[in-house]
Amino acid sequence: MPRPSLPSLVALTGLAALSLAACSAADTEEATATSSDAVASASSPATEDAATETATYPVTVDNCGFALTVESAPERIVAVKSTTTELLLSLGLGDRIVGAAFLDGDIDLPYTNDVPEVEVLSDFLPGQEAALALEPDMIFGGWESNFSAEGVGERDVLAERGIGSYVAPSACKEEGYMPDPLTFDELFAEIEEAGAVFGATEAASELVAAMQADLDSVVADDRGLTALWYSSGDDSPYVGASLGAPQMMMDAAGLTNVVDVDDTWTSVTWESVVAADPDVIVLIDASWNTAESKIEALEANAATASLSAVEDERYVIVPFAAGEAGVRNAAAVLSIVEQLGEIEVD
Repeated sequence: MPRPSLPSLVALTGLAALSLAACSAADTEEATATSSDAVASASSPATEDAATETATYPVTVDNCGFALTVESAPERIVAVKSTTTELLLSLGLGDRIVGAAFLDGDIDLPYTNDVPEVEVLSDFLPGQEAALALEPDMIFGGWESNFSAEGVGERDVLAERGIGSYVAPSACKEEGYMPDPLTFDELFAEIEEAGAVFGATEAASELVAAMQADLDSVVADDRGLTALWYSSGDDSPYVGASLGAPQMMMDAAGLTNVVDVDDTWTSVTWESVVAADPDVIVLIDASWNTAESKIEALEANAATASLSAVEDERYVIVPFAAGEAGVRNAAAVLSIVEQLGEIEVD
């Protein structure tokens, strides 16, 4: 989900090459900043330090159509977006993050307890100068569009400098790489691949097991409720379509998406939303676009105020980072189901 401002698998054992995707960045994503703050985050669910694990290198992957070979475990990582930062922290690699950027809110990890500090490089997408000043050997981006001349740098240029670049596979948009659709099995494979790339295979397996346990405990709502996954946008709502993380979580929670579009995210018209009249509206909550502000806008608009979900205040709240493919998704499904249990539908 964009904010309103802004490599075939060769050396992996037991992992499949991934073809995953998620949302692309907004037109104004190239905004840069160089502020340096510290945020509280978390480390690995593993009892053994991920850095002491024995990994098989080199690892070569086809990452969004870019051939990436990693000769050894990255030691200096710049993480762009909450989902990448949270995954690294969940794999016990917080001490290797030299800078995090473009976070979507507070770090919140369902399966870890230790809380190291992570240096925030920028509140937005950092420029090349700020990113390269940290002398990274790997940049882990949440979206392909993070890797541009206006962002942290183009991938081939970074490679010439000896800097690896890895995109969350669920964010790939090229044909043959975008999810069709994204499933929890593919998300778990993505986490396993990241564990191999970053040298934390055991931690990745433990994380997947913890997420699977949560997913196995889900008792999906069986009322046949329809839902709109509303992320952002006033004139044209930007919503979860039928191929990405929102659809994956709605399926697991027992909700039917009223937006049947073969993409991960899409813009629709309010007229189509009114015609669909969803039973429930899932609202993405971000500091820059809160769920509360969306409710106020829905109630103030004469057309959307007539929606049954608005009239009866049938809302489900999901934090921004939990709405993208990542370590929060299984726990998010549990939260969605719990909130649905408090909603009455005639």
